[in-house]
Amino acid sequence: MDNIAMLNKEVEVPHFIKYMGSKRKIINFVVEAINEVKTVGPVCDLFAGSSVLSGILRNQTHMISNDIQAYSAVLARAYLTSYNWESCPSLVQDVVSSASEKANNFFEAFPDLNFDYEQDFTVGEFVSLEEKQRQLIDYDFSSFDYHLFAKNYSGTYWSFSQCVWIDAYRATAEEYKETHFYHAILASLMFAMSYNSQSTGHYAQYRDATSQSSMEDILTYRRKEITPFFIRKMEELQQTLSTNNFSFDTYCMDYRDCLGQLPKHAVVYADPPYAFVHYSRFYHAIETLVKYDYPEVRHKGRYRTDRHQSPFCIRTQVEDAFREMFQRVSNKEANLVLSYSNTGMIDLDALIDLATRTLGSHYIIDTKTVDYLHSTMGRREDKSRNVQEALIIAKQV
Repeated sequence: MDNIAMLNKEVEVPHFIKYMGSKRKIINFVVEAINEVKTVGPVCDLFAGSSVLSGILRNQTHMISNDIQAYSAVLARAYLTSYNWESCPSLVQDVVSSASEKANNFFEAFPDLNFDYEQDFTVGEFVSLEEKQRQLIDYDFSSFDYHLFAKNYSGTYWSFSQCVWIDAYRATAEEYKETHFYHAILASLMFAMSYNSQSTGHYAQYRDATSQSSMEDILTYRRKEITPFFIRKMEELQQTLSTNNFSFDTYCMDYRDCLGQLPKHAVVYADPPYAFVHYSRFYHAIETLVKYDYPEVRHKGRYRTDRHQSPFCIRTQVEDAFREMFQRVSNKEANLVLSYSNTGMIDLDALIDLATRTLGSHYIIDTKTVDYLHSTMGRREDKSRNVQEALIIAKQV
């Protein structure tokens, strides 16, 4: 340990999306635990989610970021890429100009689709305006290659106008796909989407106006614009992210496959889901933004039909999922820092016992706990919950 550089936890990290259960508030607690078991090998964030750990540890170690969801890899690459902003000094202006041209062309092609939110409404009038936009899922926009959000999501999480701008920025991002700015552009668009969405921060379901007060609240988001938020985040990235002298890898794999190809003697940080709700229900819209594959969508939330179902969210499968994770960590002679909660799908004492039995006598296992408010991304009385976060730390003898 004497020859291993300690990881700095005091790092400013740009924020991209509102993420349920994000470890941002306790990231120092996590990094301290990783430092306790740090090796000369890489750090693997096995269930990366919002990829905030990659943001903290960029330019400090070789990071391996993995998540079954494609949007997570985009966020990790946005954090970990080594940027030379001076090579394209007018980048933000150029992206905005290109997106503006695309959006304006789209609006001009469909002049009858004009949904004005800058007027006074009764609740009934507002509901009618929203419903007209939701019916655009049956509209023919095929004359434009990039129309996915205008078709599938108008009048839901975003207005028609906001969706047209999302499509325009997504189309523009492809113009930069072969540059190292590509993932920064996509991540900044995710930020703009998050802070223009009328939902609670995730995309499990959009809100309906059922009263004057709820209508007024939704209107504050309907009247926002994508571009200012996009610009703000891109400019922040230019100010905070520069050179990264360490290599990195990003994967979109099942956790078992990622552990199977992991180099030996790594440090694995595992933050699996704790509850029965699947994260693919909450972040399907940004998954679709990244894949942009015109999926079939169903139900009020306009969910993808291919949403991932995690064994860590299924009570009959969670114990076997942990057992296999512990066994694969052992096979790679890796050290492990595992985040879990006292509100999880498996009892903490039972989980510690399972880790002890599976990892065996050549591991020392320690636990640390901290109390914090877990964000549920809900509203009012269910916005956050008091939980005890536990770190199970397994180090080879």
